[in-house]
Amino acid sequence: MSKFGLIGDPIATSLSPVLFNAGYSGELEYDLIEGNDFDASWKRFLDGYDGINVTAPFKEKAFRKAELFTPYCRKIGASNLIVKTPDGLLADNSDFTGIICSIAEAYFPGIVAEFCGTYGDRAHIKVHQFFRQMTGRIFPQKPQALIVGCGGAGRAAAVAAAELGFDTALMNRTAEKAQRIADELPEYNFIVDPVTDFKPALKECELVIYTLPMKLDAIDSLTNEDFAGENPSAGPAKVILEANYKTPSFSGAVIDRLNAAGCRYVSGRDWLLYQAVTGYRRLTGRQPDCGAMSEAISRA
Repeated sequence: MSKFGLIGDPIATSLSPVLFNAGYSGELEYDLIEGNDFDASWKRFLDGYDGINVTAPFKEKAFRKAELFTPYCRKIGASNLIVKTPDGLLADNSDFTGIICSIAEAYFPGIVAEFCGTYGDRAHIKVHQFFRQMTGRIFPQKPQALIVGCGGAGRAAAVAAAELGFDTALMNRTAEKAQRIADELPEYNFIVDPVTDFKPALKECELVIYTLPMKLDAIDSLTNEDFAGENPSAGPAKVILEANYKTPSFSGAVIDRLNAAGCRYVSGRDWLLYQAVTGYRRLTGRQPDCGAMSEAISRA
């Protein structure tokens, strides 16, 4: 029987097994391979599994272990999915496709389910193409995105936002890390903003993707006006997508102000769902049941 799993640390409360079991009705095995020793976890994968998902803090290490790469995974330089193939270890990045779908769903509710039903495992490609075609119609000028955090998920978010047509700024607690991404991917013309400019940058941008595992102090001081943006009457409402679904930084009174301003908050659970929907077929070779996965994560 084929075996799959997730490596990372900590992952004891991960919802990935719930999604995987729902997607395949429990017919395939999926384990948590938890531990802070990457080499030990990697050996377990090589010895007993057909493919793995990878989460923090191992996405960049897993990428460096692979032998084959999908195009966007190579650009991102981090992998959340490794699968054994006859030609070697293939690295992919379904964080990228999960972000594409999450953003598109925020602007066009229902698009992911519709395109999954129509296009199957090519749905994320069609969603990507559709959004690019619609960018000029839904925004009065070229939209701007802010990526906060430049780890593996942040790199995927940066490439995804740029590919969707956003002018994209990178922000990290260590500015040198953000600058390194900008230098490595000159085709996207990324700019680097200091973390001290978080509040004005958030107000200015139409899309914010927050990938840091902790809360910046400035988040608690954000106002309705910051969430509404510089010109709230022009174009769609601001969208904020957060990776961390366990202990989100946008919560409580901050969410109340965000909602009052008409801003749209996209939970990391949506990102998790869409990266699983788009990634599990690559992992297993079988199309998962997207509807069952959506129902499972709504109950979890």
